Amino acid sequence: MFDQSTEVCGSPVVSGIMSRRHQAFAGIITANPEMEKIFHVIEKVAGTNSTVLILGESGTGKELIARALHELSGLSGPFVPVNCGAIPDNLLESELFGHEKGAFTGAVSSKPGRFMLANNGTIFLDEIGEMTPNLQVKLLRVLQERVIEPVGGVKSQAVNVRVIAATNVNLWEKVQEGSFREDLYYRLQVVPIELPSLSQRPEDITILANHFSNEYAEQNSRRPLVFSPEVLQVFSRYRWPGNIREFENLVERLTILVDGDAVYTEHLPRYLCEQSEADGFDWRRSELPEDGLDFNSVVDSFENSLILQALERTGGNKKAAAELLNLNRTTLVEKIKKKGLGQKRDEEQIQLKAAR
Repeated sequence: MFDQSTEVCGSPVVSGIMSRRHQAFAGIITANPEMEKIFHVIEKVAGTNSTVLILGESGTGKELIARALHELSGLSGPFVPVNCGAIPDNLLESELFGHEKGAFTGAVSSKPGRFMLANNGTIFLDEIGEMTPNLQVKLLRVLQERVIEPVGGVKSQAVNVRVIAATNVNLWEKVQEGSFREDLYYRLQVVPIELPSLSQRPEDITILANHFSNEYAEQNSRRPLVFSPEVLQVFSRYRWPGNIREFENLVERLTILVDGDAVYTEHLPRYLCEQSEADGFDWRRSELPEDGLDFNSVVDSFENSLILQALERTGGNKKAAAELLNLNRTTLVEKIKKKGLGQKRDEEQIQLKAAR
């Protein structure tokens, strides 16, 4: 586990934003080709009643995908999420299928379960791999016969529910170990969707950074943060074991703690920079990493840094900045617009200052 201390690393550098073409889909933004393929699958399967199994590391957005499936399904019922790993085993059956009065100590009245609450809608079973063998049998029956039986009840109740399950573990390995039923495994993964980790989505780092910055700036009544090219390079090199959830939490933290508008490497937690320095590539050096690099991304960062240094030095005067860079003013203005370097800023007043 990383030492997430409050120490910071690096030194002040010029701030900037890298802009890439991206699309929004049911509230999910991305420029990653694999995610776009997943969107096509969602569009095809949303209107069916087929069971979907969403696979991916913790924090990759499995519930967002499940909600997208529900929103596009046209179902009249609600979306009901259930975290199977967060509810004690002895209570999960009652939570899912309900119970009758007197079924167990404390059952002073009958209570409908999540399946009944999700009738004509979608139930999302997160962390399905944590379900006990006994409950696996009962879930299998629901999938096969579309009926539930409340705890303490003697009469089955029909339900019309779309089932979406998710897991961050290898279910097939659990099948081979004997801890997960093979027949249930095949019932769940009629349509499997495997989400890439954030480290496999380098195109989305800048997009998500700006998205979360705008979101938390609005919540905290402040201007959105602007991330320096060096900070974006650190973000792109870091492994993000907590994926998008970890990334979002970091941007929220920076929104609260950074005094100025710009985020430099000195504002980042030390653990973030230490791993990036060990694993990544510093574009200010000429050495090429053994495993190569993303040429376009490195060139983009360097170009952004030069443009923003020129703008900062000239107080945002584009004509003077263009002269420093030996560019036509119109060329510089177009680059600023295309790259989003003036986003959320007055075009004529780019005054980025390092927070001390």
